[in-house]
Amino acid sequence: MKNQITSALSDFFFEYETPRQVLVRNRRVGVVCRLIQLGVLVYIIGWVFIYEKGYQSTDTAVSSVFTKMKGVGYTNVSGRETVWDVADYVFPSQGDSSFVVMTNYIITEGQKMGKCPELEGKHNCISHDDCVGGSYKRTGHGQMTGVCVNTTKTCEVLAWCPVEDDHTVPSPPLLMSAENYTLFIKNSITFPLFDVTRSNLVEEVNKDYLSKCLYHPEDAPLCPIFKLGDIVKLSGFSFENLAQEGGAIGIVIDWTCNLDFHVKHCKPEYNFHGLYGNPTDADASASMGYNFRYAKHYMEDKVPKRTLLKVFGIRFDIIVKSLARKFDIIPTLTAIGSGVGIFGVATVVCDLVLLYLLPKREFYKNMKFKYTDTHIQDPDAEAGSTEAEK
Repeated sequence: MKNQITSALSDFFFEYETPRQVLVRNRRVGVVCRLIQLGVLVYIIGWVFIYEKGYQSTDTAVSSVFTKMKGVGYTNVSGRETVWDVADYVFPSQGDSSFVVMTNYIITEGQKMGKCPELEGKHNCISHDDCVGGSYKRTGHGQMTGVCVNTTKTCEVLAWCPVEDDHTVPSPPLLMSAENYTLFIKNSITFPLFDVTRSNLVEEVNKDYLSKCLYHPEDAPLCPIFKLGDIVKLSGFSFENLAQEGGAIGIVIDWTCNLDFHVKHCKPEYNFHGLYGNPTDADASASMGYNFRYAKHYMEDKVPKRTLLKVFGIRFDIIVKSLARKFDIIPTLTAIGSGVGIFGVATVVCDLVLLYLLPKREFYKNMKFKYTDTHIQDPDAEAGSTEAEK
């Protein structure tokens, strides 16, 4: 055992392997080798350089988005006429990249703090025992007082009264005029790695152009002014269906730029996607749409009151997607070096075929590997030395 270990260590430290070139005239092996090399070459040129752009560095942008809505709506509910402007139907009003446009609503006016029966179906009761005083129900409107109201067969609650009745959603939507509202998007991006700054107000978009343009995917693809009806239609939804109970639309601004060309060719592309709210989608039917509530508080005869609105609206999320590419010598050399290394696969495969699969594998092994010891003298030299001694 000791001798084996000593021999192994001796071989490891005192032996040296060097490659040996052997020219093998075998058609099958030669064809296999060239096919593998051809495949590697196609991969390097087609995938690494052409498709993946392996000769370029990449960077993503830092961006900001500003929005501005324009348009006026009109409703006539029970003979009450109301004009709605931007301050009334956009939430929030600061021009964020994510906002809601109201398209339908349920209004409950003149609410004041007091005791009143709960809405039918929220907490039905037969006796006072069914209404535990001081407790709450998740879907209720207030704190139960412990009284069962005989006229409605519901529990009495301490809440803003009268409680909201949202069982019936107005149809058609009250603010169908929102279909004609316009949205102006201003987007600025910077690619820090390449020190390039761009705006969606590109060279072709000037003041005169903005005063008369309206986005169209073919006729005006660079116009940053969008009609809400067109956005919903391009996302694949029906505006009336979406406006009924609300939904969400994603507006994607795609900046995919090849900075090997002039920077003026770096332009945005707009895409629109329905995120949820489609009434034909079975998966969304359990909780369809988008809504929220807000209240306007006021004083009347020194009594605090409020007007409660349950707002159904379309939420717009503006998403900036960016990727810039530019030639760089470092990734180019890296890609070339990786490709040269992969060429070695052909040699490995062919060696396996030669040494382990072909009938003459023992012959090829003897041709490929040669063993020698430096301390053994050349037989011819040893014979010459013996002759000289004689």
